[in-house]
Amino acid sequence: MEILIKLVLSYLIGSTSGSILLGKLKGVDIRNMGSGNAGGTNAFRTQGASFAAGVLGIDILKGFISAKFISAMNLPIFSSSTVDPNLLIILCGVAAVLGHVYPLYHGFRGGKGGGAAIGMIFAISWPSISLAILLWLVILLLTGYVGLGTMIGSVSVIYFAHYFKDAINNPYFLPFTIFLSFFIIYTHRSNIKRMLDGTENRFEKAMIFRKKN
Repeated sequence: MEILIKLVLSYLIGSTSGSILLGKLKGVDIRNMGSGNAGGTNAFRTQGASFAAGVLGIDILKGFISAKFISAMNLPIFSSSTVDPNLLIILCGVAAVLGHVYPLYHGFRGGKGGGAAIGMIFAISWPSISLAILLWLVILLLTGYVGLGTMIGSVSVIYFAHYFKDAINNPYFLPFTIFLSFFIIYTHRSNIKRMLDGTENRFEKAMIFRKKN
């Protein structure tokens, strides 16, 4: 019962969409704009940097709070936890990511999981996610594709989880990163199709080798 309560709480926290919440304050719904996705990339494309920063901040916090605090929360109805805390931090983080992608409050139309996943992984291994973000930035600067950077970054976390395994000391983290990488690639399947079709949007201003007019 303890694990069920914490998973539900984490999912509900994850279901709080940063873009939709801030969009209501601004009077916009980015799911009806751009790519139609409620994530940070579409927020940036349609509403600008400050709006996107707010969206990303909320989405990262969802994953971090769920993994770091909800998993460790003492529930008064239970005398002591019977669930391995290493497993619980993973499951609560996953629940938040699922809530981010399939939000209960918003017709199960959410983002692609990247923001919440960043927060969750930061709660477990900040070096792993920091290096993955650095790789994401390199991919963005070289290609202009945010989605490609996110997918490659998520796969790179598998390596970083193995490299830092002694410091992380969580036997469930490496298997989780494998699941996460497949899930992030799955949520970016429309990006993959557009890249193959040559219709994917690039952030050309971010590219260091872009063509000059």
